[in-house]
Amino acid sequence: MTRYHNEKGTFEEFKDQLTILFGLVAIFWVVELVDLFVISSYSFDRFGIIPRNVIGLRGIFFAPFLHGNLPHLIANTVPFLSLGWLTMLQKTSDFWRVTGITMLVGGLGVWLIGQTGSIHIGASILIFGYLGFLLFRGYFQRNTPSIALSIIVGVFYGSLIWGVLPTRAGISWEGHLFGFIGGVIAARWIGKSRRS
Repeated sequence: MTRYHNEKGTFEEFKDQLTILFGLVAIFWVVELVDLFVISSYSFDRFGIIPRNVIGLRGIFFAPFLHGNLPHLIANTVPFLSLGWLTMLQKTSDFWRVTGITMLVGGLGVWLIGQTGSIHIGASILIFGYLGFLLFRGYFQRNTPSIALSIIVGVFYGSLIWGVLPTRAGISWEGHLFGFIGGVIAARWIGKSRRS
């Protein structure tokens, strides 16, 4: 009788993680480049979150893939890759759970309290979700690796937390705030399920 071991090795898991992260970043870049150089009078940005507008609800799913310009996209690329990878460090499935919860909580929060007439776009909703998840993962999971990771993320990325405050015009602090809250909710949910 032949038995097969279904668990992926560390290298295969790492390859899968890189494929997921760079695949999503490639989508960000392709969408933005098409929007900048191919679409002349029709901007994808209008598919972002439009607060308290029923059609603006579609932005909950589209907004993280849209960016205002290349500097905006460049600024989001590195933290998305680094915090996204740290989110999937223990389990790749954590990344998808945190991403889904953050998109819903962050998107709905922006839709409910965002400034009337504004359009909210950018992967920063997800970035702040990953930040919230990583900072609170140690508290909710209560194991040494999770606590250590929360401390490391706090040291290197803790200054990002100021982005949840309305300090600069044109920056979706609402997206940052509710994305962060979504990440904390995900940390609580995943941590509780792991402990049980």
